[in-house]
Amino acid sequence: MSPVVWIGFLVFVFLMLLLDLGVFNRKAHEIKLKEALLWSAFWIVLALLFNVGIFLFDGPDSKQKAFDFFTAYILEKSLSVDNLFVFLMIFGFFQIEAKYQHKILFWGIVGALIMRAIFIFAGIALIEKFQWIMYVFGAFLLYTGIHMLFEKNNKDFDPNKNPLIRLFRKIMPVTDANESGKFFVRIDKKLHATTFFVALIIIEISDLIFAVDSIPAVLSVSNDSFIIFTSNIFAILGLRALYFALSGIMQYFRYLKYALAAILSFIGVKMCINELSHQFGYPVYISNYVSLSVIVGLLFISILFSVALKKDRKTLSA
Repeated sequence: MSPVVWIGFLVFVFLMLLLDLGVFNRKAHEIKLKEALLWSAFWIVLALLFNVGIFLFDGPDSKQKAFDFFTAYILEKSLSVDNLFVFLMIFGFFQIEAKYQHKILFWGIVGALIMRAIFIFAGIALIEKFQWIMYVFGAFLLYTGIHMLFEKNNKDFDPNKNPLIRLFRKIMPVTDANESGKFFVRIDKKLHATTFFVALIIIEISDLIFAVDSIPAVLSVSNDSFIIFTSNIFAILGLRALYFALSGIMQYFRYLKYALAAILSFIGVKMCINELSHQFGYPVYISNYVSLSVIVGLLFISILFSVALKKDRKTLSA
């Protein structure tokens, strides 16, 4: 992809972020369900239009690149939903008012975009130099999927126990006075961080952890840096709106964790099998068409089970 297209895309992202915070969400307010759904639809339609642009204008392999973009976007979007549960716990723990949550998520996602870019280009560079790293990525994703499957829900969630937060509190004083919605305030002429900023740090840390899983997974779809980068960016840009849209109906994603565990395990196996096929002519090869079908199918089944079991509980309680 030409440098002009790269620059154009980065300028577009910068302008969208500028409009988001500087125009549409200049004043702190609680984002209601209708507004969140509209923004979610906006980001999804924008990603699909971009996908159509790839199909129409990205050269002789445009059809395959467009499908790879769509698969990577769906994969990244589904894996990023797991972040939403962490956001809920963080905001609940620090008692962040709904009207200030968008501001924290905005800056958290700006940091996430930077980290994802670093991870993507580092991952592609490693694959190009050390082809065997695909086995490492595959084994890691398989381990992560199995670990997630048997991981217990953390009911004693306490971000203040995080070593980085402990270190930060030693370096800078933190105040619970967060009525203003600011990240930093002056108390007795001394600069203090607020719990808003501590929540932002935790969000950045959580996204870093999620990126360690999601970037190797999305690299299984394509080694085209532009396709991987843009699909990731669109998925992340729509994450805030998705959070506000889904925060009230998280009970319908009760079994999402199992679907994500299965997806990560499947992608891990796929990476190893496809690398064997590439290097040694192994007769089995898992295409992106199969991958997309498995991802969508697992997500659909998990949501279907969540809805059905929720209805059963309501019937029994009645």
